[in-house]
Amino acid sequence: MALTRSALTIVAALLASAASAQQSPMSEDLAWKLLELGRVIDPPKTVELYAPLQEKEPYQGIKVERDVKYGPADRNLLDIFLPETASPPRPVLMFVHGGAFVGGNKRTTPTSPFYDNIMLWAAKNGFVGVNVTYRLAPLAPWPAGAEDMAAAVQWVTDKIGERGGNPARIYLMGHSAGAVHVANYVSHPEFHKVKGGGLAGAIMVSGIYDLTATPLADTQRAYFGDDPSRYVERSSLSGLATTGIPLMMAAAELDPEGFVLQFDLAKQASCKRASGCARALLLPQHSHMSEVYSINTADTRLTDEILDFVKAGK
Repeated sequence: MALTRSALTIVAALLASAASAQQSPMSEDLAWKLLELGRVIDPPKTVELYAPLQEKEPYQGIKVERDVKYGPADRNLLDIFLPETASPPRPVLMFVHGGAFVGGNKRTTPTSPFYDNIMLWAAKNGFVGVNVTYRLAPLAPWPAGAEDMAAAVQWVTDKIGERGGNPARIYLMGHSAGAVHVANYVSHPEFHKVKGGGLAGAIMVSGIYDLTATPLADTQRAYFGDDPSRYVERSSLSGLATTGIPLMMAAAELDPEGFVLQFDLAKQASCKRASGCARALLLPQHSHMSEVYSINTADTRLTDEILDFVKAGK
């Protein structure tokens, strides 16, 4: 149900109060526009809000290597971002895009700032950035995503040292469908090509972890299949309760409600681990797309948490 203008005013006032208390770097105008869009996944309208805030190529001080093959499939490609100046070996941030399992790419268009924005932030903040794409459903159904994560992690483990990265400190981050692939990789050791999964940490932003908790959309069934009897084993929830890999998870306050439910389920499952609960945050004011489109802007609420997560794992 759409909110009336008066209801929006009340909610916006509450958000503005919370934002003021937190010294939010999101402008009031931007917060309003996201609130008026509501709990939707709307990349085009969110791009309109965030593209003007992002850098354009060429990127000063950053070296970019595009479309490096990490596996045999046409979409087994990754981009690498690192500073032009030499430095000691850096931790590696691998990012895995969303796209409802049937679309998306590591760069949404040839001139888009997304998802270069995440790689630029990584390169400026002590990482080597690795932007990964993968095979899509329906041509590549379950478990293609987890298999591609395994191949990408293996490639980075073997090759990133030549490009200034530290293969002992790889952090795998996914958003939306990408978060599902990351979670499935982490929680299903049978797909690992590197001992222990090869990760220093995994970061999942607005993913789906229990396929039985919420009805699956057509695109999700295109990847996971139509047989509900397979959904428990193809979920990541039980594996997130047992993995020894350090975990961070996030969702957005304006995510569609199913994503917030999934975030809560994954957070609760992670608390069953011997190492304790995952680092978890619900991002105020943000929507499903703005949470990642805002990376490398003045809004550092998500990236500050990522830096703390990485520092805690040293």
